[in-house]
Amino acid sequence: MTVCAYLALGSNIGNREETLRKAIRQLHEQPGIRVSRVSFVYETDPVGYVDQEAFLNMVVAVETELSADQLLETALSVEKELGRVRTIRWGPRTIDIDVLLYGQYTIENEHLKIPHPAMAERAFVLVPLRDVWEGGALPVYNQTIDHFLLQLAEDHKGVRKWGAINWEIESGPFEN
Repeated sequence: MTVCAYLALGSNIGNREETLRKAIRQLHEQPGIRVSRVSFVYETDPVGYVDQEAFLNMVVAVETELSADQLLETALSVEKELGRVRTIRWGPRTIDIDVLLYGQYTIENEHLKIPHPAMAERAFVLVPLRDVWEGGALPVYNQTIDHFLLQLAEDHKGVRKWGAINWEIESGPFEN
């Protein structure tokens, strides 16, 4: 069975653009995962721990045959391969990959909560998700992405379109 899942990617250490590109490629090359849509890239101010550089954030839609737990394990493996070290909660990172949605499913176990628990409160997730989302209301919430963005009107201003990444060929952002 193939499921459409949505993953949020963020980077604020090193060559952020190249790290995002590598993460997308590595996800796509994993057995049971095919990247189907890629959002624009947005530069955003840090949230939580604010004494750090700005992030580049984006969302990818994937078609996957993996279970939600296997998808999370794969995302964590890609993070590790790209140098992710977990030291400060919400701190600087080479790459962060979060599973936002997995089909229409609600999942809650010790390792994974879907939909992602903070997704509806983060403009830096919702804005790029809107780029790749196909459908009306978000599963479980029964509300549209725009509904949540209206609730976050002020936070929404900190999300600036940075450009795009063509991860299938070598290229830089075409809009900056």
